[in-house]
Amino acid sequence: MSEMNEMFKKVTASIEEASSKYSAQAEKALKEAQKSGQLSSETRAAVDKMAVELNALREAEKTLKAQVGEVEQHIAQMPVANALNVVSSIGQQVVGMEAVQALGSGMESSKRVIAPINAALISSDVRGTIVAPDRQSDLLTQPKQRLFIRDLIASGKTQSNTIYYVKQKGLTNHARTVAENTVKPYSTIEFEEATVPVRTIAHLFKASKQILDDFSQLASLIDMELRYGLKYVEEQQMLFGDGTGSNLNGIFTQATAFQAELNPSHRTAIDDLRLAMLQAQLARIPATGHVLHFSNWAQIELIKD
Repeated sequence: MSEMNEMFKKVTASIEEASSKYSAQAEKALKEAQKSGQLSSETRAAVDKMAVELNALREAEKTLKAQVGEVEQHIAQMPVANALNVVSSIGQQVVGMEAVQALGSGMESSKRVIAPINAALISSDVRGTIVAPDRQSDLLTQPKQRLFIRDLIASGKTQSNTIYYVKQKGLTNHARTVAENTVKPYSTIEFEEATVPVRTIAHLFKASKQILDDFSQLASLIDMELRYGLKYVEEQQMLFGDGTGSNLNGIFTQATAFQAELNPSHRTAIDDLRLAMLQAQLARIPATGHVLHFSNWAQIELIKD
C-alpha cells in the first residue's frame, strides 16, 4: 500500500499546485477586468483551462479514495498471508496505470481517471471478492402439501399415556306406540370399555447453537419444518395407521367397507360420493366431509358430459 500512498501524495501535491496557480491566474483576471472592464480571450481561455484541470484532479482524487477504501475494507476481512499478496498486486496495478502516472506531469482537459482493480488476483481460497456479494435475507423453502384431516376431527388434551373411555356398543330400539295401561316395551343398549394408548410422533434436526442465535430466520424455518413434518405423519396415521406397534388405529383401516345401495346408469366417481353419503345416512351416522385421493379428485374434475 506504500506505493499507493505515495501516489496519493503526488495527486494531493498536484491539486495544491494547480489550486495555487488557479488562484493566481484568477486574481490576475480580476485585476484585468477591473482595469479594462473586460477579460481578454487569452486570459479567459487560460482561466477556463486551469479550472477544468483542477476539477479533473479533484475527481481523480475522489475516485482513487473510493476504490482504495473498498479495497481496504475487503483486505481487512482476509487472512494475513492473502491480504499481503493482494495489497502488493493491487498497488502494482494502480501505480502502473498510464492515466495515474500522468497525474504527476499534468492532465488533459475534462479527463477523469478510472482505476479498475482486477479481482482475479485474489486466490480461490480467499473468502468473497473485491465486490461484496448481494445477500438475500429471505430463505427459499420447498412447497408443502395442504393438510386438512385434523380439521375434520374434534381434538382434546391429556396428560396421561393411556386413555380409557366407554363407548356405546349397540342399541336395539323397541319403541312403538302402545295403548293405555299396557306393558311398555324395553329397548336394549350396550356399552363397553375401550383403551387407547397415547402415541408420540417425533423427529429432530441438528443445528449449532451459534447459527440459531445468529440467524433467527433460519431458526424459524427449522421450527416450521419440524412442525410440518409432525403434522404430515399425523395425518397419514389418522387415515392409514394399522394400530400395530406404535401406529394409530386409522380411519381407513377400521372403517366399514363401501357398499353401494343403488347402481345408477352411467355411474361416475361423483355417483360414488353420493352413494357413500347414502351408506352413512342409512347407518344413522352423520358424515362431516369427503376425503379423496388427489387422483380421484382430478378424475371428478375432468368428467365431461
